Amino acid sequence: MISVELRHLEYFVAVAAELNFSRAAQRIHVVQSALSASVSRLEKELGVELFDRSKRQITLTAAGEVFLEHAREVIHAAHRARTSVDAFRDQLTGTVTLGTLMSWGTLDLPAALEEFRRSNPLITVRLRQSLTGSAGHLTAIVDGQMDMALVSITSPGSQLVAMRELMSEPMVFVCESSHVLADRRKVALGDLAGHDFINFPLGWGIRHRLDAGFAAAGVQPVSAYEVADYAIAAELIRHRLASAILPASAANRFPDLRTVRLHPSITWTLSIAYAASQRASPAINALIDTLIRHVDPSA
Repeated sequence: MISVELRHLEYFVAVAAELNFSRAAQRIHVVQSALSASVSRLEKELGVELFDRSKRQITLTAAGEVFLEHAREVIHAAHRARTSVDAFRDQLTGTVTLGTLMSWGTLDLPAALEEFRRSNPLITVRLRQSLTGSAGHLTAIVDGQMDMALVSITSPGSQLVAMRELMSEPMVFVCESSHVLADRRKVALGDLAGHDFINFPLGWGIRHRLDAGFAAAGVQPVSAYEVADYAIAAELIRHRLASAILPASAANRFPDLRTVRLHPSITWTLSIAYAASQRASPAINALIDTLIRHVDPSA
């Protein structure tokens, strides 16, 4: 099996161009002895003489002339292969697993991911959703199963996790227009005592925040429904089965429903959580920067 190194081809082409080992060595900046040894090794590997050395002026043999054409083709192909990746030389590579939530607030996540893929084509972003919400994402980060995640819990609960807030917005009371509280200018959590209420799964940031709020108010609504989808919650509300409290941006998806502000106000926060050990990761930092750019501060 013939094994020819690209370097040997380049040396051969240089000698063929100069028809002189000394000038060829100067041209490609190698010592003449190394050049001669390389060409001889190439000829031995091929089993033919490429140069006729019987005269004072060396010449290409018939085999050498045929081989020269193909050697040049190989060198040009190798050059094209090298230059084809020049655009990617300084780009980041790798895979980032990103946990996501049902709601992104004023973050335009699809647009952020589109820009990130365009700017970093060698990084694969794996988007993952969890029915256990923010708590599930934080556990996955601690366990090393996830690199970073969008979460609506304000505290990481572990020194192994770092967090950076992306945005925050008020939550609002959402009901059907015939609901007894629909015409209020504002609703307090205490007003929901005894009313049928739509809750969300344990582990969700919004559930954690509302449970704490109801406990502080000393009331407990009738949690007749527990769903893991805002659209399902909206359908239940439309059919006058219950009311809910949603982030303002999520409630805006359902303009046919009545929204009432809460007093005192309750804030829903969207943060990016990631393993503290990944704090200096170029890929993680690049994705965080992209996400921040796609948060609408005016919404």
